[in-house]
Amino acid sequence: MTDQAIPGIDPTAAPSGQGCAECLTGDGPGWWFHLRRCAACGHIGCCDSSPSQHGTKHAKAAGHPFITSYEPGEDWFYNNETQQFYEGPQLAPPTSHPADQPVPGPAGAVPENWQQQLH
Repeated sequence: MTDQAIPGIDPTAAPSGQGCAECLTGDGPGWWFHLRRCAACGHIGCCDSSPSQHGTKHAKAAGHPFITSYEPGEDWFYNNETQQFYEGPQLAPPTSHPADQPVPGPAGAVPENWQQQLH
């Protein structure tokens, strides 16, 4: 990771929760494949393979181009505007959802035919 400041990334912004904010409040089918974290404000949304694609929707609506993975062991940054991957700074913890949270998730909300519903 880099120590240089990158416009659009706020290393102090804490994540908004342990799962996709919109899915957990009933926007869409209520489950996700993988999670993404907004690098500007910490909003947690679901990935583009998920049925609702809330992570990218948030990035576009808020004008926050950088997202990062919210999956254990992943530390990449992606700019939705340039469609390029970047190295970025260490973000405020936690840097992923809990390791015991299932993928896809959340527990009890994933349909049996989830693979057919991915993008």
